Amino acid sequence: MSKKILIIEDDVFLGDVLIEKFKTEGFDSVLSRDGAEGLQKIRDLKPDLVLLDIILPSMNGYEILEAKQKDPSIVKIPVIIISNSGQPVEISRALELGIKDYFIKAQFDPDEVMSKVKNFLSKEEPGDAATLDSKDKSLAGKKVFWVEDDSFLSDIITRKMAAENAILIHANNAEEALSLLSSESPDIIILDVLLPGVNGFELLEKIKADQKLINIPVILLSNLGQESDIAHGKQLGADRFLIKATLTLDEIVENIRQVLNKKSA
Repeated sequence: MSKKILIIEDDVFLGDVLIEKFKTEGFDSVLSRDGAEGLQKIRDLKPDLVLLDIILPSMNGYEILEAKQKDPSIVKIPVIIISNSGQPVEISRALELGIKDYFIKAQFDPDEVMSKVKNFLSKEEPGDAATLDSKDKSLAGKKVFWVEDDSFLSDIITRKMAAENAILIHANNAEEALSLLSSESPDIIILDVLLPGVNGFELLEKIKADQKLINIPVILLSNLGQESDIAHGKQLGADRFLIKATLTLDEIVENIRQVLNKKSA
């Protein structure tokens, strides 16, 4: 039986693109352009996954999430948020209400959405080892240094690390990162490849050339998935190269745990 996807999105173009994309890929997809109607469809259809916009007519995304949390018949249905980057959205509220991941409209790519949804649903099967294993090791007290220039993602990362009781140090660009690293000794460094000015590859090269930083594990994050990029990152000393389009935030956190556990083993 095909997986059922409910898309709650009032942007006419975006909604139509998503619904056609999912239908083409063989999903049983349904579109709602209204918040209250969307909540009712969650209750009626019991979809395998909901893609939820935040700004909606009649009922916004947060109100839908709150109502969903109070309804035992739908509380476990996973939700991925679609939002406009840079909006003053209440990220902590969304995380507390159990969202699984996010997409940024400013960087919207239907193929990326499809790839991430397929990966997410394949890992949601009962008894999946990766899902059951995800919280075996704590990040409590670990100092995580994250270099990311997108304000929306930065807010989500901050809330997520706080929920994990990790100590987050955040930099917006390479220059700021190098300045902070001159006085900080993190347990792990996460680098976005696409940064303004000096990119993640160049920053990684500078980190590995510094004797004080050389042994700190580094994870590269990118939407680029070319073999040449992955090979280049590993050649420069990255412990892992993760492609954002295929991973949820929880899975990125799990990769951080694994790299730290390997280092301490």
